Amino acid sequence: MIEIKEIMAILPHAYPFLLVDRIVEIEPGKRVVGIKNVTYNEPFFPGHFPGRPIMPGVLIIEAMAQTAGVLVFNSLPEGDRNKQVFFLGVDNVRFRKPVIPGDQLRMELEITRHRQ
Repeated sequence: MIEIKEIMAILPHAYPFLLVDRIVEIEPGKRVVGIKNVTYNEPFFPGHFPGRPIMPGVLIIEAMAQTAGVLVFNSLPEGDRNKQVFFLGVDNVRFRKPVIPGDQLRMELEITRHRQ
């Protein structure tokens, strides 16, 4: 398990844009499971949407990208961990139901392809 302080040391993101709270499973080079606890205090809820708060889809994707960033960092050899890694795209995204305050967003990601 990787707690928030270690995640903050790995990722360049900070509040309010750090969107992963904990890594509960990790297999370097293979897969990762991250958690985002969604609370009513999130800065985007007052405007998205007033009276019916829903986490924006782009932020769900960003949370997934940050979770993947922790996986990539932990998959690199020690000497390469100072390199920058960028999330370059996403295809065929579908959201099955809205993410609302009180939900726990569980992000399960696996490496299916690696490009350099």
